[in-house]
Amino acid sequence: MTKVHPQTFTAAAASAPPPASLDSYITSKREAFTLWMKSLVIQGNGCTVYNSDGEIVYRIDNYDKKGSSEVYLMDLQGKVLFTIVRRKLHVFGRWEGYKWSSTGSKGKSQKPWFQVRKNCRIVGSGGSSCKVTVRPNEAQSNSYRIQTLDGKSALKIVDSHGGLVAEVEQKQTSSGVVLGDDVLNLVVEPNVDHSLVMALVAVHGLIHHRM
Repeated sequence: MTKVHPQTFTAAAASAPPPASLDSYITSKREAFTLWMKSLVIQGNGCTVYNSDGEIVYRIDNYDKKGSSEVYLMDLQGKVLFTIVRRKLHVFGRWEGYKWSSTGSKGKSQKPWFQVRKNCRIVGSGGSSCKVTVRPNEAQSNSYRIQTLDGKSALKIVDSHGGLVAEVEQKQTSSGVVLGDDVLNLVVEPNVDHSLVMALVAVHGLIHHRM
């Protein structure tokens, strides 16, 4: 498969922009990203995410086998944004995401920023569903649902009212040519934290052994 924006990593790394604030992960317009379900590390598993300008904005480099029980969502410079951990509980288990501070420390006693539980709920034509709780230990927690559509690639993230938050589908070129199943298109709705969405997409990929 042809590499997606193969020259971007070297150029962007050389410029080394300052660390991003939370506001930089939230915009007032719909944003599109390209997900390449490959790691930048040779013989590694993971995912590389490009924005609409072809710049790498997120990466997951999993040096372990696919479906690892702990992975790190990072920006281009390697700053950890979320640690994603699998908890083996009951039949389906649970995934927890721990958000790192702007200073780069998670803190051992920090409570999970989000939890994802896989269940047996069927949606559409045989797809599965996962329940997401953001800030589960707070009174004003938010709930979402990850809906797997056809196969293991396409998915939607919806809020508690069924409103669309983000959607992933196989990427097509402008001429309508469908790319390989390891190249996906992610669209995030306005005023949504892109880093959180990417962390949830990563959990989905881990559940389905895509990374």
